[in-house]
Amino acid sequence: MKLRSQWIGTVIALWLVSVSALAQSVDTLNPVLQNRVDRIASQVLEQTGVPSASIAIIEHGKLAYTHAYGKARLQPSIPATPQMRYSIGSISKQFTAAAILLLQEQGKLSLDDAVGKYVPGLTRGDDVTIRQILSHTSGYQDYWPEDYVMTPMLKPTTAQQILDTWAKKPLDFQPGTQWQYSNTNYVIAGAIVERVSGEKLMDFLEEHIFHPLGVESVWNSDETKLTQADATAYYRHALGPLRVAPKEGRGWMFSAGELAMTAHDLALWDASVLAESVLKPESYNQMFTDVKLKSGKETHYGLGVQVETRDGHRTIEHSGEVSGFVSDNVVLIDDGVAVAVLTNQDAVGAASTIAHLAAPVVAGYPLTAPEQQALDIYHGLQQGRIDRSLLASNLSDYFTPEALADFQSSLAPLGEPLTFKQVGDQLRGGMTFRAFRITYPDRRLMLTTYTYPDGMLEQYLIAPAE
Repeated sequence: MKLRSQWIGTVIALWLVSVSALAQSVDTLNPVLQNRVDRIASQVLEQTGVPSASIAIIEHGKLAYTHAYGKARLQPSIPATPQMRYSIGSISKQFTAAAILLLQEQGKLSLDDAVGKYVPGLTRGDDVTIRQILSHTSGYQDYWPEDYVMTPMLKPTTAQQILDTWAKKPLDFQPGTQWQYSNTNYVIAGAIVERVSGEKLMDFLEEHIFHPLGVESVWNSDETKLTQADATAYYRHALGPLRVAPKEGRGWMFSAGELAMTAHDLALWDASVLAESVLKPESYNQMFTDVKLKSGKETHYGLGVQVETRDGHRTIEHSGEVSGFVSDNVVLIDDGVAVAVLTNQDAVGAASTIAHLAAPVVAGYPLTAPEQQALDIYHGLQQGRIDRSLLASNLSDYFTPEALADFQSSLAPLGEPLTFKQVGDQLRGGMTFRAFRITYPDRRLMLTTYTYPDGMLEQYLIAPAE
C-alpha cells in the first residue's frame, strides 16, 4: 500500500511537471520571425559565452513565443527549458512600484507623501517623497552598486539593517535635483508596502498581481535559493572558466530584486501592462511618465521602469542583475510587443543585447526609402554585383572588379543583418550624408553614403563600427 501510494505520487508529480512544461511552451510566432529571434539568441550566447537564455515574446498584446537556448547547468549538462526559473533581479522593482500604486488606488497613501510618514528615522524623511524613491531622485545612497557579491553580503541581513546603514547617511544630493540609481530606494518602498498593507510584500504581490495574472512560477529567491529544476547561476573571473556563482545572504535583495520566475510568467506581466489590466489607467500613466528633476531635466525613468521614445515608439524597459543572473525586459507600448530575456551569468549584457535586437524584429518596423535602397545595394554587394544606374561616375569608378570582389568576400559570409538602420544624416557638399548601422550578433558595421539631389549615389562605404 505504501509503495503504491509512492508510485501514484510520483506519477502525479511527473504529470504536473509535464503540464507545467506544456503551459510554459508557446509557439504561435511567425516562423520567419522565430528563425530571426532564434538566430539572435543563439549567436549572442555563442559570442558572449553566457550559458543559457530563456525568452518570451508578446506580439499584438498576446504571448506568442517562448524558447530556451544553451545550458541551464554545465555539470551535469542540462539544457535550458522554458519552464525553468531565473532570478529577474531589478525587474522586481516594477512590481514593488505597482504595489505602491495599488495602495494609492486604495486611498492608503499618496506618491507625494513623505517617506518619513511611514518609515521613521530616515535622513530627511520629511523631505523625500515616495515618488522620489520610486524614480531614484531621492538622494539615498545605493547599498549595492557593485556587479559582484561582496563578502559581507554572504551573511544574512534585514531590510531594517540596510536602512540603518545606508538610508541614515547624509543624502548624496538634494532630493529631486539629480537622478542616481539606488537599490536603497526600493528597500524603503518595500518597507512602506508592508507597513501600509499589513502584509508581507510577497503576500501582497501574490494576492494582487501574481494570482490574478495566473503567474504560478514566481519564487522569492531572497528567502530561498532556486531549486535543482531551475537554471544554475554562473560567473567568471576575467576570461576564466564559468563557475557556480555565490548566493547572496538572506535579506539583501528584498523589494529591490527578490523575484525569480520563468520568462513565460514575466511576459504575462508584460501582457497585462499592455492591456492595463492590473492597475487603473492613471496609475500606468504615472508609472510610465518620465519623472523630471526640479531643473526640468528629463531622467528617462518613471516609477520602477526606464521610459524612452525610440524612433517615435514609446518603450518601457528595465534590466536586472543579481549574483549569477542578468535579465532584461523591453515593452514597446505603442506596438503591443514585449521581449523578456533571462540569462544565467552575471556581469554580461547578453540579455539586453538579445532583447534590443529582437524587439524591433518582432515589431516589424518598416524600413525608410533610404534604408531600403541601402539594404538592397548591400544584398547585391554580398553577391558581387551592383546596379551602376544608381551610381554617380566617381562611385561607379570606385567599384572596380577588385572592390566588388572584396565587398563580396567580406560581406557574403556574414549573411542577413539582424538590423539595418539609418542613425544620422546631414547636408554637405551639396549632397545628403547618411550613416547606417548594420548589426550582427557578433559585430556592428557602419555604412556611410552621399546622395545628390537627383538621387545618384556619390559614396557607399562600409567599415567596422567604432
